[in-house]
Amino acid sequence: MDIKQGNHSFFIGENQDEPLAEISFIPGERNSIIVDHTVVSAELQGQGVAGKLVDRLVQYAREEGLKIIPQCSYAQKKLENTPEYQDVLGK
Repeated sequence: MDIKQGNHSFFIGENQDEPLAEISFIPGERNSIIVDHTVVSAELQGQGVAGKLVDRLVQYAREEGLKIIPQCSYAQKKLENTPEYQDVLGK
């Protein structure tokens, strides 16, 4: 599954304007990003796509030295319940 980096997002699909799945974020204060939205189309649901998008976002945060502040309920649950992600979880 090809996850592409867009403008303040990671997405699956041909273009960012009509993604099949997407996790979006906005810049926060003090080297952080705020995850505000995760969506997966009906055709991709049940395939672990949302989790793969969170994983890609975590990889990006580590590369950039950022903390992730989840406002999206899915991302919040995934980040808080995955021990390997605790290093990037912001408060």
